[in-house]
Amino acid sequence: MKIIEEFPAHTVLYLSHGGGPLPLLGDKHHEEMLSCLNDITSMIAKPSAILVVSAHWEESRPTITHGTHPALIYDYYGFPERSYEVQYPAPGHPLLARSVFSLLSGKGIDAGLNDQRGFDHGLFIPLKIMYPDADIPCIQLSLVNSLNPIEHIKIGEALSELQQEGLLIIGSGMSFHNMDAFFQSTTTESQTMNDSFEKWLRDTCSNEKIDEIERTHRLEQWAEVSSARYCHPREEHLLPLHVCYGVAKHPCRNVFKLRIMEKKVSMYLW
Repeated sequence: MKIIEEFPAHTVLYLSHGGGPLPLLGDKHHEEMLSCLNDITSMIAKPSAILVVSAHWEESRPTITHGTHPALIYDYYGFPERSYEVQYPAPGHPLLARSVFSLLSGKGIDAGLNDQRGFDHGLFIPLKIMYPDADIPCIQLSLVNSLNPIEHIKIGEALSELQQEGLLIIGSGMSFHNMDAFFQSTTTESQTMNDSFEKWLRDTCSNEKIDEIERTHRLEQWAEVSSARYCHPREEHLLPLHVCYGVAKHPCRNVFKLRIMEKKVSMYLW
């Protein structure tokens, strides 16, 4: 009898992490985000460990935090002093980091470990909302600065084989990320472009009638979608979604629709 080795299922979440530290400062334009993240936390079991792919870290190769107690990187500017006093002393997880490194390397993906890098706000802002006790070991995985969609899907495919029960894999980005647009008045045209891309993204991630070949093709060719480059002049906040999909390789279980800073955004749970 042939034995098929099965790996434990992972919970996978792509989230929109908002504008810098504003979600923690009582900003009214982030109230739906806080509510959504709290709802998601109540829907899933408390993780044994968390792996975060953050839009705010790019390297020439996928790189994993390997420290035991990573410091925080306050990678935002011009906010109140208390923004730089936020604490999130979650421990690192060197063993998990080495497992990620080995898996990527075993799939022919050149990877690296970084003992010195801390946690950026793509990790500590949403996790302070979801798991404020900071008692869950965390690691971060960088994007690759090629910003190639298929490359990030393949990274996710490798991560799907992690044998860590109770692991939560988070892609921390933003489904709409046009910085100029956040500070401009909403027009009929801009709202239509925002609506159009969000509708396409929700359908791509959740439509059970789409097979995985077509879903992968859509995500690979995302920039060809009408209004895609309005919503993402640069793709670093979308690519964590590609990693998440690579892990799951099936339609998401839940779609969360909300507004952040007066723009429609979404989150996806597998």
